[in-house]
Amino acid sequence: MKIKDDSYMLLFRIIAFVVILLTSVACLFPFLLIVSASFTQNESILRDGYHLIPQVFSLEGYKTVLRFPQQVINAYTVTIVTTVVGTFLGLFFITMAGYVLQRRDFKYRNFFSFFIYFTTLFGGGLVPWYIMLTKYLQLTDTYAVLILPGLMTPFLIILMKNFIRSAVPDEVTESAKIDGANDFTIYARIVLQLSMPGIATVGLFLALAYWNDWFTSSLFINDTTMYQLQYYLYNIINAMSFLSQMGAGTGVSLGGDMPMESTKMAMAIIVTGPILFLYPFVQRYFVKGLTIGAVKG
Repeated sequence: MKIKDDSYMLLFRIIAFVVILLTSVACLFPFLLIVSASFTQNESILRDGYHLIPQVFSLEGYKTVLRFPQQVINAYTVTIVTTVVGTFLGLFFITMAGYVLQRRDFKYRNFFSFFIYFTTLFGGGLVPWYIMLTKYLQLTDTYAVLILPGLMTPFLIILMKNFIRSAVPDEVTESAKIDGANDFTIYARIVLQLSMPGIATVGLFLALAYWNDWFTSSLFINDTTMYQLQYYLYNIINAMSFLSQMGAGTGVSLGGDMPMESTKMAMAIIVTGPILFLYPFVQRYFVKGLTIGAVKG
């Protein structure tokens, strides 16, 4: 009987391994196509389509994007600063808000939780938001306007509140209070330590939101040296499309042939490449989060 069970377990592991392998290949395949296309000549993409191995190797896409390296460096700098500062401050405020809202001895926790949840259903609209940030707060062309709007996300506050409630037992905080610890000590030495999987998850959401943001720059940034990376690349694509359409309409080549496809793929690599290195640092916290509550001592 034991031998039969071992055979079933081995078969299950083989099937699971094959399914995971096929799923990984399916997820990796589009990314490999993008990498290959970014190193392929634009005419080859239009003529032969996409291939895993470049049919005609070319760096014209990267040369187009990096034609003005100082602007790319400025865009990278703005994006990195807003991502790092916004993620750090966002985690600080979100974890504190989540800790307070899950405290059973906080009398008004349901009151404030309702108003935070209410903002996920109804908003003031784009026009009041724009007027408040530009006319009253006067944050145009500042780093603050790129950081503050995404600092406190209601969904992430609710997510962190629920995670802290499940990860930090009330008995632990009560024991710390009996030992003389104040609220800030409990928050710093107990809540943050036990909530690292949740903090890693929320931090990744915040970092991705700041890194991929282009809409804020389009509304509030007029200084070209303060464009975020996504918005800077978005402008390049728009400019290339405009020149191509003008050239096609007049029959005159404006600036030569535009390598649209290879440039788009090169932009995708330039944008997504750095953020991919963030995941290995938070992966172990995701794995740890899966095992929370599985073993109780």
